[in-house]
Amino acid sequence: MLTKTLEIPTADGRADAFAAFPGGGGRHPGVLMYADGFGLRPVLWEMARELAGHGYYVLVPNLFHRHGPAPVIELPPHIGEEARPALFARLMPLIRAHTPARALRDADAYLRFLAARPEVAGGPVAVTGYCVGGLLALRTAAAHPDRVAAVAGFHGPVVADEPGGLPGFLSRITARVHLGHAASDLTPAALGELNGVLDAAGVDHTSEIYPGTVHGFTMADTDAFDPAGLRRHWDRLLPLLAGALG
Repeated sequence: MLTKTLEIPTADGRADAFAAFPGGGGRHPGVLMYADGFGLRPVLWEMARELAGHGYYVLVPNLFHRHGPAPVIELPPHIGEEARPALFARLMPLIRAHTPARALRDADAYLRFLAARPEVAGGPVAVTGYCVGGLLALRTAAAHPDRVAAVAGFHGPVVADEPGGLPGFLSRITARVHLGHAASDLTPAALGELNGVLDAAGVDHTSEIYPGTVHGFTMADTDAFDPAGLRRHWDRLLPLLAGALG
């Protein structure tokens, strides 16, 4: 497995990023991975390496590159519940500043970067994301239906304040979609409503609540981590990518 730290030219400066991909040469399907609200850090590097081990070139950009290289704020090795209020007091201004317009400019740059890499196979890519990164993954897929063949979001918001509302937003997605919701984030009734909108929008999707999980369940460096939830995440993500990208 090979890894690299990179700088990606964007419309608003250079974004630092981490990439993992198989060694031994050859070209591999590209996957753009968006971090959660805590940003690019070792647990995301490990997840990128895990995914790359299945034959993918995985790019994980620093969402907050306009504010400096990752980590933009200092994070403890383990993010416990007691640390969250102070961390989010510093992170929320960065998250709010990452407007849809900025996110889409960045997505354009990241997809251009993947298309130009000699290690990345031609053809469509996949996008996956966690927490706010799940929303960024959906926005990227909606903005680039010709480039994104699969999109996955885990414990991420699916919001209605998009142009055209939620149905119009989702109807622009042509990729196969998987959404893995935390049990603390979505009620069964709300899941049914969301899945009804996905059906009406014609989205090829699976969307489910992961039992017994709380928001952030994929992140091994937080108190929210749930090993069974992370395994279920891989059990859903890997077949999605294999089916869409080959």
